[in-house]
Amino acid sequence: MSIPPLPEGEPPPTSADPHDLLEGYLDYYRGTLLRKAAELSEKELRATRLPSGWTPLELIRHLQHVEQRWLNWGFRAEPVPRPWGDHGTGEAADRWQVPEGTSTQEVLDAYTAQCDRSRQITAGGRLDRRAATGGRFPTEAEAPTLAWILFHLLQEYARHVGQLDVVVELAGGGTGE
Repeated sequence: MSIPPLPEGEPPPTSADPHDLLEGYLDYYRGTLLRKAAELSEKELRATRLPSGWTPLELIRHLQHVEQRWLNWGFRAEPVPRPWGDHGTGEAADRWQVPEGTSTQEVLDAYTAQCDRSRQITAGGRLDRRAATGGRFPTEAEAPTLAWILFHLLQEYARHVGQLDVVVELAGGGTGE
């Protein structure tokens, strides 16, 4: 039995290093998110097709902030002025929003820059290293490991890219990876 062709960007099936697999699959989902979004027109990027009301552009901005919350503010304990800035009022319970007057390119550029920053933060990091305290996590007991954070990001991406896949299909675009 042979291995079927892999989707573009998926890590090779011979990968065995957990850190490489986590980073590889995060990059795979980041790339898939951008490929799926590129199938949508400007109008579709800003329109909602689901009862919850989010738009694909809001989803991209949300994932930018998710990475920032977990890696910059969380793992590194770097100051982040508005960690919940993807939410309209800046509160975690509010729905995602893109500020009025923000262009699609600005959202994409901010997302790409955050992904680059996230790669810098995690590159070569030990998976058993705990997040720094003083940012998102006030105490050592609350600070998760880098492995946990990367797994959390991976499941968040898998869920949201799957949701975007449905939206692209509803808009008449392609399906699957």
